[in-house]
Amino acid sequence: MRTILSVVYIIIGAVVAASNHYFVHLDALKPIASSVLAVLLWPLVLIGVSLHLK
Repeated sequence: MRTILSVVYIIIGAVVAASNHYFVHLDALKPIASSVLAVLLWPLVLIGVSLHLK
């Protein structure tokens, strides 16, 4: 059950990150790190926190 919830959490995070354009330019380390953070911390993205690293 725990594994299923973890997979669902990651899938929701990927959908939220994609809808907020975190997967647009993955050609360098910072955009990749931003994408990973957005997937893992997707509730923050939903409330408006920008996880784009600069």
